[in-house]
Amino acid sequence: MNATNFNPYNFQYQGKSLSIQIKKYILEFNFLARTSRGSMQYKPTYFVKVQDLANGKIGIGECSPLKGLSLEYRADYEDKLQYFCEKLADADFYESILSLNSIVAFPSIRFGLEMAVKDLIEGGGKIFFENAFSQGQEPLPINGLVWMGDYDFMLQQMEEKLAAGFTCIKLKIGGIEFDKECELLNRLRKDFSPKKITIRLDANGAFSTESAMQKLETLSKFDVHSIEQPIKQGQVQEMAALCKKTPIPIALDEELIGINQINKKMALLDAIQPQYIILKPSLLGGFQASEEWISLAEERNIDWWITSALESNIGLNAVAQFTANYNVKIPQGLGTGKLYKNNIDSPLEINTGEIKINKNKNWQEVPFDD
Repeated sequence: MNATNFNPYNFQYQGKSLSIQIKKYILEFNFLARTSRGSMQYKPTYFVKVQDLANGKIGIGECSPLKGLSLEYRADYEDKLQYFCEKLADADFYESILSLNSIVAFPSIRFGLEMAVKDLIEGGGKIFFENAFSQGQEPLPINGLVWMGDYDFMLQQMEEKLAAGFTCIKLKIGGIEFDKECELLNRLRKDFSPKKITIRLDANGAFSTESAMQKLETLSKFDVHSIEQPIKQGQVQEMAALCKKTPIPIALDEELIGINQINKKMALLDAIQPQYIILKPSLLGGFQASEEWISLAEERNIDWWITSALESNIGLNAVAQFTANYNVKIPQGLGTGKLYKNNIDSPLEINTGEIKINKNKNWQEVPFDD
């Protein structure tokens, strides 16, 4: 699947139990979104509408593969999405689609269909879980994300997040000179103690195995809470060695992608013994898959938090409600709703470092028929 291929895609199918419609939607960033893996101005996503032929109820999900991270991001993605939607529409039980061995290799499809089915079962109101967050009663703490860019752009973002009331600032690093990134951190820490501002870092695998420990030692001078994926995934022994001696707690992120069997999940956590893991349901296979990672992590006294994976507000809403099922205290990575010029308008609001649902606001209709 080519990220620059913006050809319209709108698929419809009527099975024996459901009718299904898929709509490709191109999200447009407010800026050039850079990571150590490359830059993005646009991001394709796929909305899925399922309707029960017996009672007419509708559920909506989002399949949101991510270039550079999703192993499923390939030329036949739309064909596979269509195939699994047809399987779902003809299934005797909605949930049976999630147990197919073949869908495990397509985590964003699995999550999108799981989301749509759960929305349908719960009545079609985009309420996936009954909790204080989904009822608009309690917000969730989130970090303020600073994207890669030149020094001035990153400084501008950092200052905007601080002015907006965020007390946890997460910086994506590895895109400019390391000295410049340290200068940014020094500037932040000079003005704000660790009691006032928590600093998180995300290297997206940018450090070499040879330089990683030295860079971690340097970064530790800024009282950093944690660093995500300092080296590229797949280097289990090297990551384990870093986690054992690191002066900064390490969070596994990309390392979890593509690890689907429970025995392999256990083996990975036991081998590396990280301080944290980061859960992105779109990249891991949805609610059930994320629950499994959480259970395994907690058995090993490994902490965790949940992050959206650049979904629209449709997917972000589902991820946030799932997160609220847990008694989270530390900030989560759920502040991506303001990234896009053409996001789906929603009741989600971000204020002073928290995300909440405003029950006085309505959802914009997803444009399936335009």
